[in-house]
Order: sequence, then C-alpha cells, then structure tokens
Amino acid sequence: MRCNVITLFPEMIAPVVGASMLKRAQEKGLLTVQVHNLRDFTLDKHKVADDVPYGGGAGMVMKAEPILRAVEEIRAGYQRNGESIRLLFPSPQGRPFTQAYAKSLAEDSRPLVMLCGHYEGIDERVRVSLGPEEVSVGDYVLTGGELAALVLIDAAARLVPGVLGDPASNVEESFSESLLEYPHYTRPVEVRGMAVPEVLLSGHHEVIRRWRRKEALRTTYRHRPDLLRDRVLNQEDRQLLDDIIREGTPAMPVRCGEEG
Repeated sequence: MRCNVITLFPEMIAPVVGASMLKRAQEKGLLTVQVHNLRDFTLDKHKVADDVPYGGGAGMVMKAEPILRAVEEIRAGYQRNGESIRLLFPSPQGRPFTQAYAKSLAEDSRPLVMLCGHYEGIDERVRVSLGPEEVSVGDYVLTGGELAALVLIDAAARLVPGVLGDPASNVEESFSESLLEYPHYTRPVEVRGMAVPEVLLSGHHEVIRRWRRKEALRTTYRHRPDLLRDRVLNQEDRQLLDDIIREGTPAMPVRCGEEG
C-alpha cells in the first residue's frame, strides 16, 4: 500500500506513521508513506499557500495553484512508470468512510494521494480541475484534513495481508461483518471482584465461539441496532438474537444524526 500525503503541516503526519503498527508495516515493506509539504509547490519567495476569500468572510482559503502543482508532480512521477493515482480528499461533502471503503483502499494497487485541506477549505477550482474522490470520516469538523488522512491510512493499512501479527484479527474486529466486537478479557481471572466469564475458561472451543457470537450480536443490538436493520441473519444468528431479546437486553435508541 503506497500513500502520499499533501499537507501544510508535515509534522502532524510523521509521528503517527512512525510509530506502532504503521511503523512496523513500513519496516516490512508493506506500506510506504510519503509526505509532501504543500509550501514546496508555491511560487512566491514567502511560500504562501493560502489567501483571503473572495466575497469576504472569516478565515483563509488554501490557494489552488500549489495544490494543482503538487498533484501534477506526484502524478507525473507515477506516470513515468505507467501508473495512475487514486486521489482522495477528506471532506464533509464526501461519502462516509466505512470498513468496506478501507478494504477498497487496502486492495487498490494504485498509489493513494491524499490532499489535506485546512483553514476554511480549498479553492473550489481544485475540485473542478482534479475531481478528487471525497470521503468523510464523520459528521464533525476538524482543524484540517491531516487527522482524517491518518484515519484512512491506519484503517486501510491494517487490512493489508501481513501487517497484523494475527491474520484472524481483521476477521473478528468490529464492523468486519457489520457487527460490533464481543467483550475481551485477559489475566488475571479476577480484577477487583470482577471475574472472567466461566465459559472462556472452559477450553470448549465451540461453546466459546457461540458465546462470542452471541455477545457480538448483543453488543450490536444494544448499541448499534441500525447495523442489524438490513442484515440477513443465518439460522444461528437469528436464534441467538431471539434469545438476547427474550433475555431483556434493551436496544439503545438510534443516535443523533442516524436514520430513524
């Protein structure tokens, strides 16, 4: 997985991609992250990449020309090897970022180029000229696109085969099947009077598997019932969910901003 990040603040990217799983992925040769300072593509001696908006208003707007030059240079570098890029722009106007979207990034053989907006946004002529693929990481406002770009990289990189130590981790994680995860426990057996469920100590793998499946369904039903709304359940899941409902597990109301 090859990522290019165009940003006014490279120092926001480097510490994150240089630690933990993302660092190990790069050491294994499974991930590359190149950070491009947008100011390097400006044309004036002061390296100004933003200006006041036409028509007035608060804040500053990122200039079009440095962004266009940055994308053109990156694209040209890959075109020399016969490759095309996938241009991404984290934006509130974009499609929602999901696990399926992350999987599409992880499986894409094209280099990913992520454009990080800042201030009040970017000159609209960037959208018109480049037609980037816009993606939203949530219905809230961030200071800039750097954090959103890191979310895209992190969520996708962990799906690249070999990045995680245990390949089964991706299969069992929240949203991998449109379900939230079951509860996890580790040693010691008891912490301040709270014990690990006995079923997990039984050594009976099929019983443990069924318990975990039921608890994943219970957690999803309790906290994100919307994920079950259009899901086609197999016979086992239907039976487990019926048991959960009979046990009186309450479903939380759909959260603000979600469809009713």
